[in-house]
Amino acid sequence: MRSTRERLAVLAAAFAVVATAWAANRVAVEDWRSYPVGTRGVPGDWKGQNWGQPVYDLEIVADNDQRVLRLRSKGETSTIIRDLGASVDLNETPILEWSWKVITLPSGGNACQKSTDDEAAQVYVAWLRAPESVRSRIIGYVWDSTAPVGTICKSEKLGTVTYIVVRSGSDGLGKWIPERRNVVEDFRRIYGETPDKPNALALGIDSDDTRSSAESFIGPIAFMRP
Repeated sequence: MRSTRERLAVLAAAFAVVATAWAANRVAVEDWRSYPVGTRGVPGDWKGQNWGQPVYDLEIVADNDQRVLRLRSKGETSTIIRDLGASVDLNETPILEWSWKVITLPSGGNACQKSTDDEAAQVYVAWLRAPESVRSRIIGYVWDSTAPVGTICKSEKLGTVTYIVVRSGSDGLGKWIPERRNVVEDFRRIYGETPDKPNALALGIDSDDTRSSAESFIGPIAFMRP
């Protein structure tokens, strides 16, 4: 019969194998657990935008039995960006997973029109290349107010951004909804080629064009194996 020490060693080795396999199957971007509930503004591992006059009405809150980010906007736009470095290899983990909940939609927002380009929740995957305003490629997964689900359109304000409308309108408001997108397939559909490693991920909320209000929540974000 094995000693207690031997049994513990076997269990430790088994847990190590499971942990290694889990790490290989998943690249976590953010789970919000490192920030205390009540943390406001731009979270420490993120950076703010370099345009406009963002208010960053953001807060880490407890919801859905976990810590999440609450985003609110009143006639302004706030975006936060996280550097991915070389951590995400889309050949290995092409699936972007996140969860979100929208409470308030910008009134009359439509991502495909310059005058109403407002969304309650935005998740961007970015391939930033200098000069960023010209050569970058950015896919924005959005919950829109009026544009139909499945719509793909280039932003009329930022030529480097292409929107994919994942959710639209009031259906599902107030509920947590998990999302799953194959970033490689979306990139090929938009740009006609296979993407390199993305180097940034951004989250945003926008209600400046419609001069209205918006509120949403975003939960954990990760890249996964198919």
